[in-house]
Amino acid sequence: MTVLQSEAGPRVRREIGHNDLQLLRLLATGLPVESVARRLDLSERTVRRRTRAACDRLGFATTVEAIVWAARRGLV
Repeated sequence: MTVLQSEAGPRVRREIGHNDLQLLRLLATGLPVESVARRLDLSERTVRRRTRAACDRLGFATTVEAIVWAARRGLV
């Protein structure tokens, strides 16, 4: 698990697990959900649920926000 401090200050920490990071990396390449699902051997529904859960854990409303956050930190 990678723990990073957000821009909000020292009290806010965002944690991203290996599976979340793997998912964001694939989505950041522009692959559609269908392709990501095939690569991870998951259903499309599972990919969508995991993406939503990762965004919720990280405190983002959209996948794009999560990808931009990860990209700015060199994670994707």
